[in-house]
Amino acid sequence: MTTGSTSTEAFDAVEVIAAKRDRHALTDPQIDWVVDAYTRGVVADEQMAALAMAILLNGMDRREISRWTAAMIASGERMDFSSLSWPTSDKHSTGGVGDKITLPLAPLVAACGVAVPQLSGRGLGHTGGTLDKLEAIPGWRAALTNDEMMAQLEDVGAVICAAGAGLAPADKKLYALRDVTGTVEAIPLIASSIMSKKIAEGTGSLVLDVKAGTGAFMKDLEQARELAETMVALGTDAGVRTVALLTDMSTPLGLTAGNACEVAESVEVLSGGGPADVVELTVALAREMLAAAGRDDKDPADVLASGAAMDVWKRMISAQGGDPDAPLPTAKETHVVTAPASGVLTRLDAMSVGVAAWRLGAGRSRPGEQVQVAAGVVMHAKPGDAVTAGQPLMTLHTDTPERFDRAVAALQGGYDIGEAFGGTTGVVLDRIG
Repeated sequence: MTTGSTSTEAFDAVEVIAAKRDRHALTDPQIDWVVDAYTRGVVADEQMAALAMAILLNGMDRREISRWTAAMIASGERMDFSSLSWPTSDKHSTGGVGDKITLPLAPLVAACGVAVPQLSGRGLGHTGGTLDKLEAIPGWRAALTNDEMMAQLEDVGAVICAAGAGLAPADKKLYALRDVTGTVEAIPLIASSIMSKKIAEGTGSLVLDVKAGTGAFMKDLEQARELAETMVALGTDAGVRTVALLTDMSTPLGLTAGNACEVAESVEVLSGGGPADVVELTVALAREMLAAAGRDDKDPADVLASGAAMDVWKRMISAQGGDPDAPLPTAKETHVVTAPASGVLTRLDAMSVGVAAWRLGAGRSRPGEQVQVAAGVVMHAKPGDAVTAGQPLMTLHTDTPERFDRAVAALQGGYDIGEAFGGTTGVVLDRIG
C-alpha cells in the first residue's frame, strides 16, 4: 500500500516532494501537513528522506523555515516558565571540542539573577555532550520530571538536564532520518531542529553559540554565519529574543577534551582560575544572556571572581543527586605525546583532538553506546606557547590502553611547531542579533 495517498489526507506526499524538487516554495498548509503526517507515520521514511534531500539541494525561504519550525513545535508539548519569579534565558551551542561552557555558564548567569533552564544532550562522534560530562560526577542524574525542573529553577536558578520526549517529537524522528540519508548539512533543517526544541522549551530569551572551524559542524565561517542568521530570524519570528555569537572552533576550547577532565576544568573556572579562552567565552555568553533577559546590572566577570557562581554550582549539582565535593573518576592508563621539536606551537587542530578523545572512549559512535567518563585528552600547550623537544604536549587518558594507537594516529598532522605564532583574534568572531 502506498502511504500518503489516502482520501482522508489533505495532501499527497509525492506532490509535496515534487514541489520542492522543482524549486517551488512549500505552502503553509503543505508544511503543516507533511510534518504532522510524518510524525503520525502516514508519510514514509523514504518519502521524507526524498523531501529532506530536495530541501538540502534547493533550500527554503524565511517563511518556509519559520513555518516548518512551528509545525515541529506543534508536534509536541510546550513548556512555560512564566510562573517563575525569575526571568529566564537559555544558551545553545552547535557543538565542538572541549566545549564545557554550559557547566560554568548556567550557575554564573543564575548567580546574576537570571534562571537558566538548560536542556542538554549527549555527545555523538567527536563532539562532546554536556550530560555525558556531568554524569562523571558521582550520583548526578540527568533525567528530571517537569515538576522537578520547575522546583529546582525556582529554588536554585539553574538546571542542566535531559530534554523530555514530549518536546518536538517530529524533530527526534526527522533527526535520526537525516543522520542516515546524507541530509544533516541542510541549513533549514539544522536551524529548525535546534530552534523547534529551544522555542518549545519556553525560555524568555536565547543566546546561540554558533561555532566555525575544523572542530565545528560548520567548518566555514560564512556557512556558520548563514546558520546563525537563520536561527536568530526563527527565534525573532517566534517572539523569543535571540542573539548569536560566532565563535572559533579551529582550536579546542580550554586544555581538556573528555568528560571528567572537562568537569574538573569547569570547576577551576568557577574557582576563579581556568584557561583564558574558557573564561572569555563564558563571560561573553553570560553578558549576552543577561542583556537578553533585561538584567545586565551585574558584571558576570565580577560575579565569577566573587565565588557566587561556585555556590550555585554546588547547589545545582546537589539538587540532582550529585556530590560536588566527591573526587572525579581518573583513567587507569595514560600515554604522553611529546613535542618532536623545539619552537612555538603554531596550530592545534580541534578535529584531531576531538577524534583522539572519541577514540580513547570519551565519545560514542552510535546513540546509546556507553562512554568512559575518565577518558580524554589533557593538553599542556596551546597555540602561541613555546615548547621544547621532548616536552609533554598532551596526555591521553583511557581505561583501555589498546585504544592508544588509534588516538595517537588521530593526532598525527594535527599540530605544528614553528618559529613564531601569527597571533589570534580571540574566541568570539562576530555577533548577530
